Amino acid sequence: MTQYLVALYHPQGYDASVSEDSEMDRDIDVLNEEMVAKGVRVFVGGLQSPGLAKSLRVKAGTKPLITDGPYIETKEYLAGFWVLEAADMDEAMEWGRKASIACRAPVEVRPFHWVPQGNSSRSEAGRV
Repeated sequence: MTQYLVALYHPQGYDASVSEDSEMDRDIDVLNEEMVAKGVRVFVGGLQSPGLAKSLRVKAGTKPLITDGPYIETKEYLAGFWVLEAADMDEAMEWGRKASIACRAPVEVRPFHWVPQGNSSRSEAGRV
């Protein structure tokens, strides 16, 4: 099975205290429970505000430059994600549809590069 990233996006300035309610929390909990019950969820994570991010940039022959904030300024930012194992893109897209509805936000579904089982070293196929 292929692993897919289902990435959730929020607009810049998103305020969870205004935009989220107990009904949305319940819908997300139900979705996570369904993913676990179907055996597709590998990992899930929510991210804090991009204002808390640190970015590292490196140029050849120099040490990384560390700056406060996200790597790029955008109108939307990655707010959370699921890593799922699905039979194909159609199945992954169905989970993405459910995530978009539960979270009331846009999501992106993208397959990971294939990495051989038990291979902990980076290979050309598993390169990021």
